[in-house]
Amino acid sequence: MHEDTYDVAALRAHFPQLADGTAYFDGPGGTQTPDVVADAVRDALLAPLSNRGALTQAARNADALTVAAREAMGDLLGVGPDQVAFGRSATELTFQLARTLSQSWAPGDEVVVTRLDHDANIRPWVLAAEAVGAVVRWVPFDPATGELDPADVAAALGPRTRLVAVTGASNLIGTMPDLPAVAAAAHTAGALVHVDAVHLAAHSPVDLAATGADSLVCSPYKFLGPHCGVLTATPDLLESLRPDKLLPSSDAVPERFELGTLPYELLAGTTAAVDLLASLAPAGPGGADRRERLRTAMHLVEQHEDRLRARIEQGLLDLGLTVRSRAARRTPTLLATSDQRPAADLAVALADAGVNAPAGHFYALEASRWLGLGDDGGLRVGVAPYTDDGDVDRLLDALADALR
Repeated sequence: MHEDTYDVAALRAHFPQLADGTAYFDGPGGTQTPDVVADAVRDALLAPLSNRGALTQAARNADALTVAAREAMGDLLGVGPDQVAFGRSATELTFQLARTLSQSWAPGDEVVVTRLDHDANIRPWVLAAEAVGAVVRWVPFDPATGELDPADVAAALGPRTRLVAVTGASNLIGTMPDLPAVAAAAHTAGALVHVDAVHLAAHSPVDLAATGADSLVCSPYKFLGPHCGVLTATPDLLESLRPDKLLPSSDAVPERFELGTLPYELLAGTTAAVDLLASLAPAGPGGADRRERLRTAMHLVEQHEDRLRARIEQGLLDLGLTVRSRAARRTPTLLATSDQRPAADLAVALADAGVNAPAGHFYALEASRWLGLGDDGGLRVGVAPYTDDGDVDRLLDALADALR
């Protein structure tokens, strides 16, 4: 694959938000929405729609939207459609999973979390552990390199470890831990592995089996879709769990994990987002299926974004900023600080120049503190699939002006 097969201009044409010249480097907090996703949401709402069923056209529409979204996310995550559950957010789904799993924990059992994670993959497990008297083990990362060493995870494991919660990629500094190594150590100890793939799925191909994880969450709005969350897990784990639910609601998998009526219009938007990502890969002779095209497309996205990340990183260093994102494998998300101006001031100056790059800890509070940045964090610059070289030029020029 070569980057010249990645047509960023064609992708950008789907985003009317880009027309005014604003450069969006705030994708780690949520990407801009393409027209095809908005159209899918609108079309779903304006067509006959009711609760899922087979009797009326409205019921059949709702069912078809649900089935299509499960298939789309299954293709993106390398799982079957019956392994895909939807919720309001990845945070809500993680809380629900933590409450359900902790029903089988006992005082003295152990849960492992990392300092690298977003709080959405820390607090649900900490609170669930506290509620049953389980012990929380914390795994550090190297603040100098940004690396999470699987050996440090292994050192935190014991005979009573029930679960390891680990990020697929840090939303603050981009570090992509060695998930298979972490999972192998956890499984040897008899523990489950839960992966927060919210930031990872936006930038790299994801396959549940390849990660070694037992369960995983992500958020479509991080990869061009609407605001909702997705949970997937191995079939055996899904079948074994009994979450709290309403008595009349379905006990089938994955419906038993979905509380109340699904947002069918958001499911339509999710399918459209996945289809748009798949379209970034050339169809080729024989017409590869969507799952294969998604794998190719996400590799192309990764290649495109990594080239821009390298440009940005060098530009930040040339301007005298300290870049905190240093791991060998990482997403195109850079956290930077300056001795000249606070990160929050730089974010304001950039916004005034039409460049969106916010400052803060972005809910990765433990990571920000571990880096020595306290609760202030730093300036986060994130590349998205629609970012181009012109955006990078605007960013670096605006930063240079702000630091004069």
